[in-house]
Amino acid sequence: MYVDENSLENLVKNKNVLLISCFSEISKRIVGQKDMVKGIFMGILAGGHVLLEGVPGLAKTLVIKTVADVIDASFKRIQFTPDLLPADLVGTMIYRPQTGEFVPRKGPVFSNIILADEINRAPAKVQSALLEAMQERQVTLGDQTFHLDEPFFVLATQNPIEQEGTYPLPEAQLDRFILKIRVNYPDFQDEVGILKLIGIDHDISVRSILNKYHLKEIRDVIDRISVDERVMEYIVSLVSLSRQKPGEKSGFLRFIEFGASPRASLYLLRCAKVNAFFEGRVFVIPEDIKKVAQDVLRHRIILNYEAESEGLETEDIISEMLGFVPVP
Repeated sequence: MYVDENSLENLVKNKNVLLISCFSEISKRIVGQKDMVKGIFMGILAGGHVLLEGVPGLAKTLVIKTVADVIDASFKRIQFTPDLLPADLVGTMIYRPQTGEFVPRKGPVFSNIILADEINRAPAKVQSALLEAMQERQVTLGDQTFHLDEPFFVLATQNPIEQEGTYPLPEAQLDRFILKIRVNYPDFQDEVGILKLIGIDHDISVRSILNKYHLKEIRDVIDRISVDERVMEYIVSLVSLSRQKPGEKSGFLRFIEFGASPRASLYLLRCAKVNAFFEGRVFVIPEDIKKVAQDVLRHRIILNYEAESEGLETEDIISEMLGFVPVP
């Protein structure tokens, strides 16, 4: 359906009002952490899953639960532990002697919003079970395949790998997360605000603002945001720079072991469109790419031992890449 630019601008403004209401409700329970909240909504509106990484005590779980409260959709929390089994996640087939048949007992993954709490504390076999749901939006039990209801997204928390009792997530699974958001400590004033809020001796309730139909409408509006071909070329130039060609080991490229896949280009485009939507624009500009690049790329570029020995992090290399590629 054709929508002229003025009509699209009005749609963007109207749908942004809903998001502003969501952020306002969330702020009743959460002090600060605006980047985390905005990043979660960016992942949801871009149609992907979000991974939050930070040390314990930074309100990662509380933020996700609060986001689920303002969205009228089914929600399940799964606590990932070393003894978690795939059946605890996706369910299993059980035998009914009355009928002599095996019937499915569906697990908690059959929900719209999944909180995978401390996802990197579970072993690889559990991550493999989750991978099918994340990528294919389906679950296989026995010889039957069940499609998951839309919308479906995984909001996962992760403690840094240096923490005891954690497992590094498989690269294939990491690549399925549209964003990896680093959660930092609150600033001084926000931490004072947290102390004041903790003194309240009753639960702080928040209203449901969005439902699954609102999400679909907002996504339809975001899909109509235009992207110039030069901006698309900028995205591809940035992502392809991370991939070493034979004999190219000069500059910052020598620190990259594996570059980002074409999925990174696709997710950069999606998130840039969401960022333009947040800014009230109906078109994407290079600044949108720069704003989302760190969260989209930080878990898709693998550095080598030389980078580790130099004390470099992926964010440093992405910053070098952003400065190297000419802006259209």
